[in-house]
Amino acid sequence: MTDAQETAAEPALRTTGGAPPADVEPAPIPLLEPREGIPPVVATDEALAGVIAAFAAGTGPVAVDAERASGYRYGQRAYLVQLRREGAGTALVDPVGCPDLSGLGEVLADTEWILHAATQDLPCLREIGMMPTRLFDTELAGRLAGFPRVGLGAMVESVLGFALEKGHSAVDWSTRPLPEPWLRYAALDVELLVDLRDALEKELERQGKLDWAHQEFDAIASAPPPPPRKDPWRRTSGMHKVRRRRQMAVVRELWTTRDSVAQRRDVSPGKVLSDTAIVEASLALPANVHALTALPGFGHRMGRRQLEQWQAAVDRAKALPDTELPQPGQPVSGPPPPRSWADKDPKAAARLSAARAAVSALAERLHMPQENLITPDTVRRVCWEPPHEPTVENVEAALTALGARAWQVEQVAPLLTRALSATV
Repeated sequence: MTDAQETAAEPALRTTGGAPPADVEPAPIPLLEPREGIPPVVATDEALAGVIAAFAAGTGPVAVDAERASGYRYGQRAYLVQLRREGAGTALVDPVGCPDLSGLGEVLADTEWILHAATQDLPCLREIGMMPTRLFDTELAGRLAGFPRVGLGAMVESVLGFALEKGHSAVDWSTRPLPEPWLRYAALDVELLVDLRDALEKELERQGKLDWAHQEFDAIASAPPPPPRKDPWRRTSGMHKVRRRRQMAVVRELWTTRDSVAQRRDVSPGKVLSDTAIVEASLALPANVHALTALPGFGHRMGRRQLEQWQAAVDRAKALPDTELPQPGQPVSGPPPPRSWADKDPKAAARLSAARAAVSALAERLHMPQENLITPDTVRRVCWEPPHEPTVENVEAALTALGARAWQVEQVAPLLTRALSATV
């Protein structure tokens, strides 16, 4: 640990000359206003060409954000993309009217992109041809720097002293035309991202963590798209109530049917049929539509054709031969749940307890969340199958093989080695 990291204080928040006396009301935080007003929404190829030219001629990093319609539409596609760059101003691009933004992505390929919670927006940006090679994640920077609240509004307020408008983050961004208050909200999301990035860079450098942040950002930018989730139906809320394989087959059939309907109608699956309804039907195994109608989630508002559709899914599951029923649980790669370690392998449980305590103490000293210092899954895997000889070099190799970044290995390997050695 460097001297800077050893002595790093709490994040250096914005100061205004000291706290006011107890009987004096604090000055109100000014509400952020768009510097150039709300730009028109870009929804044609001609207008997009102008944006591409303007941003290609701009200078410095580019602030990027995307708005989705989670909870309203199927999937996680982008319904609005916001950008801001010095010399180009702010642009609001409609991916419905301009579904291919690869030309914009190309002119910004060598530019640093600034995003807040980058992993949330990168998948939908990738779908429309935009993928950075370099980025700065202001949310992750805030975590590494030890800020207790890392939402964009909280960060802008504590670091830059402005309040962002609230209230439109969870609206249906597939709405057309987009209301002006929503567009104002969207434009403000990138208004100060460059300023926030610069302030956080200085804070990370002050704490001796800037290189750590760059390693994290590089890992995000170079990460491949995640593989499709295996058996996504197993993540149905309330699945823990479903014990029998025949009931699991009903969940699978209803989930698959719902997903097909939701995709065809382009609506959120939860608006087609709730997880609660799926679980209730799997537990009850209704014999006919009349019995299905009596279950929660299949009430009188549902049409006959819909009810028959769901009953048909239940009947398909009930007719499956035993050999085609899903197996309970999912194939697990890696260690079992920690709660079972004490029974399965008491020594491993002791290793994990010691390692967790050491990681927690170090994270507290470094003023960052434990999961950003090292992922809990990485700690579990090393503790469940530790190196045969728990030397620092062997632990470093194990952490690297599990995807830990160099700075994480440097910080965590010595304490994990001590934890593993102490429990041998």
